[in-house]
Amino acid sequence: MNGGVGGAYGAGKAGSGTDPISILTKPHVILRLLCWVFSIVVFGCIGSEGWMKDKCLYNNDINACNFGTGIGVIAFLGSLALLVTDIMFNNISSIKVRRRAVIADIAFSAAMAFMWFVTFCYLSDSWRKAPYPKHGYGVNNLRGAIAFSFFSIFVWAGCIFFAFTRYRQGADTAFMTSGFEGDASMPGGAPYTSYPDGPEMNEGYQEPPFSSSQKDMAPGGPGFQQPAY
Repeated sequence: MNGGVGGAYGAGKAGSGTDPISILTKPHVILRLLCWVFSIVVFGCIGSEGWMKDKCLYNNDINACNFGTGIGVIAFLGSLALLVTDIMFNNISSIKVRRRAVIADIAFSAAMAFMWFVTFCYLSDSWRKAPYPKHGYGVNNLRGAIAFSFFSIFVWAGCIFFAFTRYRQGADTAFMTSGFEGDASMPGGAPYTSYPDGPEMNEGYQEPPFSSSQKDMAPGGPGFQQPAY
């Protein structure tokens, strides 16, 4: 998941380089591309054969056709914007901006997963109630829009998972502290050295006062005198 050593929010340091192949092979980018393709399929199917003589084939419910098309267009634009953000993510130097981008990814992906669930339920219910189109006109497209609405729920849920994983990674410690450890040129950066221990530490040592006199006056010593009784 990390784009490089010492990165933040799943990507390397700013200016570490952008390799299109490595970016396009990342799991969350692959899911983003699927979101983009599925959105095209949904609004393309409804727009091409979802109507017959200005009548929506989803049980003649204009709102069903408009809702499915609208969600598809929003998902198309949103996934495209997030895809561009993924490509340019390594060039973002501010950790705060990266954090906001990841949070926006989580929020938008969660909203789209929910809206695709609503779209799937809405279109499925409308199609269930609708009469079979004359000569089977647009049946495959109408069913395809429902199917890819269902698939979109899971690909957007996958985007939530990977975005939340990047958010939990946060800022790498190496990215925050690189260049500041062990730098003797900075104030306080020089390593701590202990006080030198040399022979001068023992110079000037003297015995405690009265130690020699106490030895002389001790019993058996040269200065000891036996008391007279």
